[in-house]
Formats: sequence, structure tokens, C-alpha cells
Amino acid sequence: MESRVDRQLRALRLAKACAAHGARVRTICHLTGMPPREVLRLFFEDRSAVPRGRPPDSPEWYHTANLLYRADASIVMSMYGRLRAAGFGGGDSLVGAYGQYNCISHGSRRISFDRAFDLASHTEGIWLTRAKSFSLVACPSCRSEFLASYGTIASSNDPCPFCKLVERFRTDPRVQASYPVRPLVVPSPRQLGLMALLGAGRVERQAQAAEG
Repeated sequence: MESRVDRQLRALRLAKACAAHGARVRTICHLTGMPPREVLRLFFEDRSAVPRGRPPDSPEWYHTANLLYRADASIVMSMYGRLRAAGFGGGDSLVGAYGQYNCISHGSRRISFDRAFDLASHTEGIWLTRAKSFSLVACPSCRSEFLASYGTIASSNDPCPFCKLVERFRTDPRVQASYPVRPLVVPSPRQLGLMALLGAGRVERQAQAAEG
């Protein structure tokens, strides 16, 4: 059974990770259970750096957002959903998913941590609300997971933002700039040789295991 000290340490680690991603005080409090004054004291010594403004409201925003934002929102929630399915807690899953999103967005992220928190809240019916507004749906064409209204069953790829991105890529400069084509790395002869050796070794080990 987790001790009180362990719970406090876990909450502090989670709060620190959230603050590093630019989370609002309200978001950190929901995810960790820490009181606002303590969050402000520990993570926002410079009160001018406290995130302000109207909190995100995803149920209305998502359906009016442009294609690039809907694609990014779906990417974050797909990563979050996989971590939840693997047994991680909501807060840890959100921090982990957002960290992965940061890595693949290369500093040009469109979804803030608070937006991701709001999306997760309305997808699972936790933290901010008990009502589910979104579902993760698999596109029947490309098999990518995307956000849709709760209970949606995708019978075609019409609502899939990723299929639309592929369709627009050749003619839409914004899409091209957001998802630049990266050249394939051609392995050198030495690398090909090492790959062949590794592959041969793996086959040999599998054969020995089968014989044993």
C-alpha cells in the first residue's frame, strides 16, 4: 500500500512535469490534488509567469478547429489512450503522451498542455466532467486513430483528418510546411553488412531455441 509520503512525492513529480509543459495552476491541481497555494509557492515563484487567460473548452473548439489542429489533437489523444490502455494513471499518461507529442512536433506544437488536459477530460469523463464528448475512432481506410464525437462509428474515411491531410498535401503549402518530407537515409555498405550479420545471428538463435 502506498504511503502518504510516497503519494506526496508522486504528486510533486507529476506537478513538476506538468509545470515544465506550461500547465496552468488549475490543471496541476486537478491532476495532482495539490492545493493552489502550494502549487504557486513551489512552481511559480515569479507570479508574472503564471499562465493566465480563458481555459480551453475542447467540446466546442475541436469541431470548429482547422484540419492541422484536429490532426494534432488526435495524435496527442491517441498516445494518451495507448498509455491508459497499458495501465498507467491519467496524470502520468497525459504527461507521457504530451512529452511524445513534443518530440514529434519539433517545437511547433499546436496543442497546449492545458488543451490536452481538457481533451482527455472530455474523452474519458474525468477531472473536469463526467460526461464524455469524444471517442477515439479508427479510420477504416488508413487505420489511424482520430477524435470524433462520442459514440461515433466511422463507416468511411470522410471524418478522418489524416486522410484529408494526405489528400491536401500536394496542393496545400500549409500542410507541406507542417509535415515536411524527410529524405530516406540510405545505409552504407558497412551498415548493410552489420544488419545482415545481426539478422543471421538472430535466425541462428531462434533455430537453437527451437531445437532446445
